[in-house]
Amino acid sequence: MFSRALATAAILTSAPAAHACDTALVLTIDVSNSIDTAEYRLQTDGLADALQDPEIIETMVAGETTVTVVQWSGVDKQTVAIPWTQVRTALDAERLSQQARLMQRAFVLSDTAPAEAVYFSLGLFDQVPDCARKVIDVSGDGTPNGGSDVRAARNAAEAAGVTINGIAIESMGLAITNFYRGAIITRDGFVMTARTHREYPQTIKAKILREISRIFG
Repeated sequence: MFSRALATAAILTSAPAAHACDTALVLTIDVSNSIDTAEYRLQTDGLADALQDPEIIETMVAGETTVTVVQWSGVDKQTVAIPWTQVRTALDAERLSQQARLMQRAFVLSDTAPAEAVYFSLGLFDQVPDCARKVIDVSGDGTPNGGSDVRAARNAAEAAGVTINGIAIESMGLAITNFYRGAIITRDGFVMTARTHREYPQTIKAKILREISRIFG
């Protein structure tokens, strides 16, 4: 009996530790010069509404998803707007939603530098080492007019085992979508298209659910 208990304890001790969360998700919001006040509010309200969706809440709680929100624009303009928050209960999701809705714009009149947004986001994962999957969600309505090579940033994410997905906000055609597909998202990532900022709320809801439900491609 005693030796069996020792053997069981040894197995438990040697077993790998369970991950504290299923997915660590960095939600990045473009606040560059091309985003006006109304469009910014569509993004923040859309995010807040998504975080109140019952299906998203249920999935986040089940996987103890950990979320942070980053605002980005030019080369030296990236900031954490909402720190890492682990969603263990519906109340956690509601608090996160309220923070998103009240979030003040961090930058105005600045360039578009998505590569720097990716690099900044990659550095945040050091704070959540126990999450099984790491995902960066990049949303924006333009191509770069500042900063470093976006493809190099994407390659750095792939090397670190981080997935990049995207929301391309289009005013006409699919130019931004094609750019995101070719230069920003990782090979295991996906891009979704919002035709104008008014489609952003429904798109971010579908996108978050897809990300935390472990569906790719």
